[in-house]
Amino acid sequence: MINFAIHLRHHCTLPILSRQLDFLSRSNSKFELCEKNDCMIIEKMLRSRDNFSAGAAISLMLTFDKLVGLFRDRLDQLPDHRKGGNNTTYEIKDAALGALAVFFTQSPSFLAHQKKMEDRKGRSNATTLFGIERTPSTPQIRNLLDPVSPQELYPVFRTILEALEKNGPLAQFRAFNDSLLVSLDGTQYFSSQKIHCRQCSQQQLNNGETLYSHKVVTAVVVNPNLSHVLPLEPEFIRPQDGHDKQDCEIAAAKRWLKRCGRTYAAYDITLLGDDLYAHQPLCQLILKEELNFIFVCKPDSHQKLYEWLDFLQAKPNEALPTLTHRHWNGQFAEIWTYRYINQVPLRAGENALEVNWCELTITREDTGQQLYLNSWVTNYQLDADNVEAIVGSGRSRWKTENEGNNILKNRGYHLEHNFGHGQHHLSATLLTLNLLAFFFHTILHLIDTRYQRLREHLGARRTFFNDIRTLTRYLCFDSWNHLLNFMIEQLELDIPPAPT
Repeated sequence: MINFAIHLRHHCTLPILSRQLDFLSRSNSKFELCEKNDCMIIEKMLRSRDNFSAGAAISLMLTFDKLVGLFRDRLDQLPDHRKGGNNTTYEIKDAALGALAVFFTQSPSFLAHQKKMEDRKGRSNATTLFGIERTPSTPQIRNLLDPVSPQELYPVFRTILEALEKNGPLAQFRAFNDSLLVSLDGTQYFSSQKIHCRQCSQQQLNNGETLYSHKVVTAVVVNPNLSHVLPLEPEFIRPQDGHDKQDCEIAAAKRWLKRCGRTYAAYDITLLGDDLYAHQPLCQLILKEELNFIFVCKPDSHQKLYEWLDFLQAKPNEALPTLTHRHWNGQFAEIWTYRYINQVPLRAGENALEVNWCELTITREDTGQQLYLNSWVTNYQLDADNVEAIVGSGRSRWKTENEGNNILKNRGYHLEHNFGHGQHHLSATLLTLNLLAFFFHTILHLIDTRYQRLREHLGARRTFFNDIRTLTRYLCFDSWNHLLNFMIEQLELDIPPAPT
């Protein structure tokens, strides 16, 4: 039996609290409250849970129209940077919706085609699908969005995640210890020796030239058993006010933690990352924010830790705890060997943070050839019952690149394309809108049976988007449901019920 301490936060919503208490009751665990007033709060919230009907849950279903509606609600709160004398023919809301529409349809010419359609027919998909009242041109979108900070859009990610928790789809992403695995990873999405702005990072090349770039730390929810990932709000690597040094991935990750940690701690987050993140100040900040971590840990960058491992293994009649399993991969047998140890120093020095270390080696049974070797550090206490699950969670970090950044860069979202650079926030704001478009498609793939049916039937991702681009260029649809139903009917497929 395990004792848990529950500390209620102001952002601890009913679904989150309900899930936490249900988990504790299923695991036959005891819990105690950290604050006296929490008893009254929990009692009130549980009474609300009893009255939370299935109908209320269904009404929160994230249909395409509701996703766009959540986005529009946030856009209503955007500050208008224009002065009174400036041309205000187009709304900033329409500019943001227009950019989202381009990324969502993966059609750079979407708005141009819709303007022509509106001239011919008096209506267009820009209005019927995305609610754009006046369709701005691409240069107008760039001018309107350049002063808009991407942080203005971050609440949309949080609102959607909360809705996924309320409706249940988020539950399938929960992994080890009933937590959400969130992988952090830095990636570059723009570079040039000519085009630059005040938000660019700079690198001096050997030829004396300066390379200007934009980089970002992306945060995505992953699961070892799922092909989908859920993007969360990013943190951009860019010059910071009051700092002379170049910004870096670790500094950006720390800012992300300080901004998001308090919110996401209520979701039971476990952070994943490569060897760069196994860094004591960052790990200490993670623990301070009441989060967990599983980070890759390589010998070259953690010499003191591996010296401790060598010392422990050199003791007479002692060896690191080891667990071995045999796996058949369909062609030959593999031997998976896990080693682990608790309470080793992450770095040299008296104030070194103690972490728990584990390793996985995979070899061919017939030849002894080593196929895989990697190791991790974590704050989770390791034992024979959980080391496999923790290693599996740590290995799922690769999904950030394969299912996240790779799709964004190479599968139609064109993450590295220069959609607009601007002088202030344009590049970062457009990338954030691109992430939201990716998020929308992921959610529809998870919950919309008609969307799933079409994607399954059409096969390749590009076929689906080619059809979307072609149909919206020539035909005007009353709604997203109308568009999907039209495609299903023309393909002579059974029409699944539409989400409500």
